[in-house]
Amino acid sequence: MARITFGIVHFLQTQQDKTKRWGLVTNDAVFTRDFVPVRQALLNHGFQLVRLFSPEHGLQVIGADGALMAHQTDALTGLPVFSLYGDNLRPPAEVLEDLDGILFDLPDIGVRFYTYIWTLSYLMEACHVARVPLVVLDRPNPLSGNLALAEGPMLDETRAASFIGRWRMPIRHSLSIGELALFWQKERFSEALDLSVYQVQHWKREQFFQDLKLPFVPSSPAISSIETLLTYPALCFLEGLNVSEGRGTTFPFRVCGAPWMNGFVLARAFNDCGLDGVKARPFSFTPSEGSYKNQVCQGIMLHVLDAPVFRPVYVGLYLVGLLKKLYPEQLQWANYPTHVNKTGARHFDLLTGTTKVRETLEDDVDQFFSQIEELTRVSDWRERTEAFLLY
Repeated sequence: MARITFGIVHFLQTQQDKTKRWGLVTNDAVFTRDFVPVRQALLNHGFQLVRLFSPEHGLQVIGADGALMAHQTDALTGLPVFSLYGDNLRPPAEVLEDLDGILFDLPDIGVRFYTYIWTLSYLMEACHVARVPLVVLDRPNPLSGNLALAEGPMLDETRAASFIGRWRMPIRHSLSIGELALFWQKERFSEALDLSVYQVQHWKREQFFQDLKLPFVPSSPAISSIETLLTYPALCFLEGLNVSEGRGTTFPFRVCGAPWMNGFVLARAFNDCGLDGVKARPFSFTPSEGSYKNQVCQGIMLHVLDAPVFRPVYVGLYLVGLLKKLYPEQLQWANYPTHVNKTGARHFDLLTGTTKVRETLEDDVDQFFSQIEELTRVSDWRERTEAFLLY
């Protein structure tokens, strides 16, 4: 199989103009195939980097989930770093006016509520207004680009728009970040935004991250393993419940638990459902953060056995329904305060992108299971995006 190279490599190989002044949106999770930080690779090739921009979790990718990130100076290059998860989610015009263009190179994990794509959306708006060209250096979608695996719910912009989902799209979107940018360029800016995408070379849409023969680099503190990439879209819904999703353990987003659960009962009930490509086993853990800090939680760990048939959003919603059925008195909705949602209110609705999932669960949990298929439909997603597919 031909060696996969990222968009940064294509840019370095083909871009000859070294006179432009560039800004770069990046973090320490972003390297070339040879493990050179992207910002260093650009400088090594003679490009003029003027300013860096960092997303949630900061340049060093160590900031706590939802914590405000301050501006800083990069220890590697000495360049100023403007935080796009601080007082400004959108870079102001005065921060862009001395730039000839912005480069964007961040890892996406293919899930709507992962915030790096929404940093891109605000950047696109700012570049459009300031008339600054934007260049996306593309990377593979680690959950594959197979559009048949895309899963809703589709975001309801009138009821559930937020920094974890601004515009109408499914939870699992099956696009590369470059394809998503091209789609937004047409749908949101009528192509008026000056946008270029440098493609990944030799990536096939059906490939998951584990198929790429690449070393895994955590894209944020809680995306800590290849296994977490697969289970994150399923277990992130727990942030909107009084249930631990494993933050504060070595298995974030791979486990589900609470002091009032029985892991053996839950594992048996989950496995009896016969959900494709996944099994659960009883698991106990003591998180070092969250509402159950330093308390022993009983629950389950998910094990993905067959990634191409595993439907994480469907499984995650099914698990929430199962918890509601097994623990109707104990299970409660929970707030999840962050820098962009100070009270943390309605977090479950913002994660699902709709009020319908919560309302259906509250109305009749037994009927909920038969409605998950409909709730996770992606409607016209393939038709809306197929013109922008690069791979």
